[in-house]
Amino acid sequence: MPRGGARAVSGPAPDPRSLRSSKAADKGGWRTLPAEGRQGEPPQWPLTTAAERELDLWDELWGKPQAVAWEDMGQELEVALFVRTLAEAERADARVDVKKMIRSYLDSLGLSVAGMNRNRWKIAPAEEPEELAPAAATGRRPGPRDRLKVVPSGEGV
Repeated sequence: MPRGGARAVSGPAPDPRSLRSSKAADKGGWRTLPAEGRQGEPPQWPLTTAAERELDLWDELWGKPQAVAWEDMGQELEVALFVRTLAEAERADARVDVKKMIRSYLDSLGLSVAGMNRNRWKIAPAEEPEELAPAAATGRRPGPRDRLKVVPSGEGV
């Protein structure tokens, strides 16, 4: 049995704001993924005939921001295996070991917070909604009153 030493996923996940992680980031760097996700059609299903639920999951996953990185790394097979395992784990009679595999896939594909940190991925900030823009222009944080709208009397009744 191995003793001591670091394991592949031992210790805390890297933090993009820490000084120590920034030294490691100089070597590898953090990758910023687009908040709007991957655009375009998903790749062709690489496994044997897919069930309808598998195809639904496949389409949904390839629209996520992480899919940009998967495509760059050619991870279509890994994503397909995750989809197939997830569809099996969703069944009421699924085995426990299948459900445990899902957690591993979530981390390795960057679909969990820990997985995003380990892969050194972060998602770009989303565009600010237009209704919050006036408060931002004044330099103050938007408050509850900023969500209210003036409605002329007689309208909306």
